[in-house]
Amino acid sequence: MFITFEGGEGAGKSTQIALLADYLKTKGNQVLTTREPGGTPNAESIRQLLVEQREEAWEPISELMLYLAARKEHVEKVISPALKQGTWVLCDRFSDSTIAYQGYGHGLDIAFIQQLTNLSMNHFSPDLTLLLDIPPKQGVARAKSCSGQEVRYEQMNMDFHERVRQGFLDLASQHPKRFITIDATQDTDAVFNSICRTIDQAIA
Repeated sequence: MFITFEGGEGAGKSTQIALLADYLKTKGNQVLTTREPGGTPNAESIRQLLVEQREEAWEPISELMLYLAARKEHVEKVISPALKQGTWVLCDRFSDSTIAYQGYGHGLDIAFIQQLTNLSMNHFSPDLTLLLDIPPKQGVARAKSCSGQEVRYEQMNMDFHERVRQGFLDLASQHPKRFITIDATQDTDAVFNSICRTIDQAIA
């Protein structure tokens, strides 16, 4: 399966991906963990441009194009080959983040984003998306407490983060068969237990 983790800043995606990878491995599965933007050397270079610059470094349309370029490299060179080999792929963010951040957050036309995404990805989509939902104030505070150089989005105003959250919630309501929304305000173990129940049902 190709499983993506989505959510705003500080939702705990990286922690939960690592825990789920270990859980799946104990069941005898091959597992690849990866992230967006990133996953290949070129895409990681694009990541640095996008998340380590100042808040106003990019025009929204330029930002969108960079994300799509990184994703194309990622899918063709990492994700698709792994899936063909029978490996579970767990990805920290994917195309839903682009709609939430560049569409809802920055105000780009959502239909335009979806059209470009479909053209570049040939309608490639996750099998399951786990949305870790957390109020933006709480999430951004969490993120700032442990952030390194990747602070560009954390510096954006709270209205931006509220729009992003609404974007994710709208996507979850539009794609109920693919999305599972999990309360990320819970402690780490409670969130992980919710994820494990979801995965066990998917495997069954």
